[in-house]
Amino acid sequence: MTENWDQIKKPPSPVTAVTAAQVANGPVIPPQQRILTYSPDEWESFVEEWIYYCLTAKYKHVLRFAGAGDMGIDVAGFVDDKRLRGVWDNYQCKHYDHAIRPSDVWVEFGKVIWYSYIGEYTTPRHYYFVSPRGAGTSLSRLCSNATKLRQELVANWDKHVKEAITTTQNVPLDAELRAYVDAFDFSIFDAKTALQLVGDHRASPVHTSRFGGGLPIRPASGKPPTEVAASESRYVTQLLGAYGEHTGTTISDPSALSVPKLKNHFRRQREAFYEAESLRVFARDSVPPGTFESLLDNIYDGVVDTHDEDHPDGYQKVCAVTKAARDLQITANALITCTNPKDRDGICHQLVNEERLQWIRS
Repeated sequence: MTENWDQIKKPPSPVTAVTAAQVANGPVIPPQQRILTYSPDEWESFVEEWIYYCLTAKYKHVLRFAGAGDMGIDVAGFVDDKRLRGVWDNYQCKHYDHAIRPSDVWVEFGKVIWYSYIGEYTTPRHYYFVSPRGAGTSLSRLCSNATKLRQELVANWDKHVKEAITTTQNVPLDAELRAYVDAFDFSIFDAKTALQLVGDHRASPVHTSRFGGGLPIRPASGKPPTEVAASESRYVTQLLGAYGEHTGTTISDPSALSVPKLKNHFRRQREAFYEAESLRVFARDSVPPGTFESLLDNIYDGVVDTHDEDHPDGYQKVCAVTKAARDLQITANALITCTNPKDRDGICHQLVNEERLQWIRS
């Protein structure tokens, strides 16, 4: 009985060392696979998020219609303030264990026809089926052939549509409704693929918080312009005042900086400010709203005690506070993996701009 049995062999060792992230989180699941595990509600939420962050240029409002009585609308993008009475697109969300078949959605075709027919809303400009497994071959062919789609819907009306549009009444295809169907523009129907949604979503600021995988590469920041910009006026004024306290002179313009140490310090602080500003822009495009502001709060909380201590002069205060910022141990903020010491110096000056810190008393 045991002649054909093999001894279990030791599995091969990983080719590379296991990282702390792998131990904490396990293997990375690609977004296209992760969305297959979503519940129908989670899928609708993802579609709403995709429209909001990725298609904002197309719409003035985006609304999700949840629960009974949605009239065949899952997520709607409105071009104008007229909403359902104006120009709008419908995104019908389906989350099945198979690609969408015509039999899955005959009633959805019926709903948009019926509710636009009775005047609940204007006919949508576009009607998209959105599914993680996409539209199957049969449905894709029908969506690309408006005449054939109309014929097939009419043929399936009594079996799949008439009793399923509402729970309160049957909707037979009588002469008036049939005339409406014959005039209806079936070219509005199409399907979106999961690849399209994930590809668009990858450029949104919420992609990494939903799917992980790390932040994109942060672009290099630009050098400060020769002339001090209006956005720098407060922290630069404060810096010049700090230098004046240190030298016992009045310094009202950067060109008056004659001490090499201070001149170089001023150059580095401006570079740090622009580095932090580039981080602010990167955060806007790469992480959820509030992430950068949370980092500012972390820095402020970590340096405020040093800021409030007694210092010989403003310059010494700047040096002490920026050093405290660089020495902070910050681990929870999503941006920490792509920040550098200059960012932290620059954030201190951003906090001066916001009047949360000051290098000299105004």
